[in-house]
Amino acid sequence: MADSSVPTSQVCSRFHRAIELIGSRWTGAILQTLLQGKTRYAAIKGSIPDLTDRMLSERLRSLEGEGLVIRSVIPDTPVRVEYELTRKGLELQNALKEIGNWAERWIPLESVAHDEAAEKSNVGKQRPARHTRKARSA
Repeated sequence: MADSSVPTSQVCSRFHRAIELIGSRWTGAILQTLLQGKTRYAAIKGSIPDLTDRMLSERLRSLEGEGLVIRSVIPDTPVRVEYELTRKGLELQNALKEIGNWAERWIPLESVAHDEAAEKSNVGKQRPARHTRKARSA
């Protein structure tokens, strides 16, 4: 029997890179927070439940490196650091709004609550041991 499937075209590399960038864990929430305007680090962290300092720092550095976010150091006492979206970052607003609209239609609230409850119930539980192979000595 002959294969009747239609060949698909290769995914555009620009599209793939964009999806990987904004689809990284926490990135969408960080961008959504920054769409509200200049924001201090603590305010970003406070607006996104379960986001660790390490992850927030890593994501902000990545977004800054991509030219989506500007980091401003205000020489005050104490020193303040603020983040804001660049023009490039602001142009994601419509895309993020459409993702939000899609989520309103298709992501049930109970699944979100269930996911959050599952994460909290796993806090402090031991992970299964990983099986590793010992290196052989020569």
